[in-house]
Amino acid sequence: MGTSQSDPSRTFELLSNHRRRYTWHHCKRVEDAVPLGDLAEQVAAWENGKSVAEITSAERKRVYTSLQQTHLPKLDDADVVQFEDGVVELGERADELEVYVDVVDGDDIPWSEYYLGLTAVSSALLAGVWLTGATEGLVSGLGWAAIVVLAFAFSALAHLLTDRERRLGTDALPPELEE
Repeated sequence: MGTSQSDPSRTFELLSNHRRRYTWHHCKRVEDAVPLGDLAEQVAAWENGKSVAEITSAERKRVYTSLQQTHLPKLDDADVVQFEDGVVELGERADELEVYVDVVDGDDIPWSEYYLGLTAVSSALLAGVWLTGATEGLVSGLGWAAIVVLAFAFSALAHLLTDRERRLGTDALPPELEE
């Protein structure tokens, strides 16, 4: 059996190589079976910062051989891709890797840290309202609680929309190559 969520070290080992990540990204993006030659061209292009038309036969061959002999068998054993007769397509467990890939821009913070901060601010706000008894006035205690719930709801919506945009396989370039 291949990778599972109960074996994160195997998953991290699979994701540790950029050619395997690029393969996974390209297969998710295409959503169909990909000939190994086409996959090798795309991975070589990403590696070398060129378009597919600009890569040399040596660059393509180097990637082709590496994918065929090393990376695709590992991904196939883990059921992340199916590699048969020179054709690559997503395997049954490809989506299980999503939980391990948190795409965060260089100037961004991870969502987990954002929610932790939002929780701290909300807790401090509600504790302040409770301790000072500031439930009279413009906003009642229930109103403050509703504000906190709305802050989390809007944050969750923003997280959902951002996550869809940054998900592996949704853009032309793998996330680590985007500027």
